[in-house]
Amino acid sequence: MLLPAWEMCLYGLLAVGSHLYAFYEAHQVSQKYEAAMDRRFGLEPGTLFRGLKKDPMDFEWSYWIEWGRERILWLLAGHLLVSQVSRLLVEKYKPWCLMVYGMAACWLLLGIKGFAVILLHATISFAVAQFQLSLLTWLCSLILLSTLRIPAVEEAKRKWYDTENEYYLLLFTVSVRCLFCTSFSLEYCWHGPAQKSSHSFLWMLAYVFYYPTFHNGPLMNFDEFSKQMRRQEAFSLKTNLSMLIVGIIRIFFWWCLAELMIHLMYIHALYSSAPPLETASYWALGGLALAQVLFFYVKYLVLYGVPALLLQMDGLKPPALPCCVSLMHSFTKMWRSFDVGLHRFLVRYIYVPMGGSQSSLLGTLFSTALTFAFVSYWHGGQSYLWYWGALNWLGVIVENGVKRILSISLIQDLIESFFSPRIRRRLHAVLASVSTSMLILSNLIFLGGNHIGKIYWNRIFLEGWPWATLTVLGFLYCYSHVGIEWEHTYAVN
Repeated sequence: MLLPAWEMCLYGLLAVGSHLYAFYEAHQVSQKYEAAMDRRFGLEPGTLFRGLKKDPMDFEWSYWIEWGRERILWLLAGHLLVSQVSRLLVEKYKPWCLMVYGMAACWLLLGIKGFAVILLHATISFAVAQFQLSLLTWLCSLILLSTLRIPAVEEAKRKWYDTENEYYLLLFTVSVRCLFCTSFSLEYCWHGPAQKSSHSFLWMLAYVFYYPTFHNGPLMNFDEFSKQMRRQEAFSLKTNLSMLIVGIIRIFFWWCLAELMIHLMYIHALYSSAPPLETASYWALGGLALAQVLFFYVKYLVLYGVPALLLQMDGLKPPALPCCVSLMHSFTKMWRSFDVGLHRFLVRYIYVPMGGSQSSLLGTLFSTALTFAFVSYWHGGQSYLWYWGALNWLGVIVENGVKRILSISLIQDLIESFFSPRIRRRLHAVLASVSTSMLILSNLIFLGGNHIGKIYWNRIFLEGWPWATLTVLGFLYCYSHVGIEWEHTYAVN
């Protein structure tokens, strides 16, 4: 530990204490507007926590929990059964057993037309990959992705289903499948003729229809998937059973925590109504912001935790689960350690092929811009997503620019001669606090839209200057110290 123990304890206490008090204020403002939120949005009666009402306004959480309860969890249980039996009896044919099961589950849930759409996407991607031109593959992927946003095509697909929820399931599934098809096709382009047998159409289907990652990810690049799926390991039913029990307990805890948060704080209902945010205290405003980003984190521990557990049960190594957002102190770290699978995809297939950090300054700017442009478009391409992408691009560029300047030997020597290691750590936390404030703002735009970002910018940085702004940066300074120390201690990459 670089800083004195008492100093780090002080930062830790201030970080934890400010979180708790901000949550208390967010709870108080939720209670104050409970009747108004109930009339406008229809708060649901609490089932897990009786006596409390539940905020139902987070579409993603309500949507996947409903689907999971009705059908998806049962289909995942079926996948687990097929996987364990095939590992026990026919390990060599496990990929094909799981492929057939995934195709059957897709047919059952999305119908023959939904199944045909995904099979058509895979077939077109594979056919275009035969030309072995990365640019053509990307063009094909973008065209297929763009078909999801053609109004006439959307209307036609809606008519296939009785409910809007069923149509959205197809939409979300095809969006994720587009990334899997792109990964396979690019790997096919990059491998020589001798390796084509491991990149056959059958392997593409095994990858695309692998059920645990089918509807919502997490993303796993094809080469990682195929290498691990081919690897035959010793199978222990006892070890797998204990892994399953521990995993279920962990996921159940995360689910309870997420449910508790939306019972105690009506985050999403309040974010859908501007007046409460414009009149709430700064503590309540901060508490709602923290609750919003932390709920998003816990939500993805559940949504990625379930498929990650099944990947482990299948003998695969899933991408690491999201890192706690309260420990994030830079844009770069956020992208590396929140959605690890998506980050690996973006780096391997866009950032590095376009030159990445090894190219000139203009090349780095362009490759980074292209990466964020794609991720903004893939998420939906709405105006607020372009603002979110632009803020993240700017954040990453500024952070890397500062890092490059500080790595110049002359500047390094000057810093080391004038500042002790402890002072350098504190200055690092000062810069990190500014970066974290912009990171939180960009995430609020992603989760709540442009109007939410505008409210926070006006209240914290314009109307609140200097005291509210400096107070927020002061607490973020404490969070940054905790995050930096955590990173150094556990060497999280």
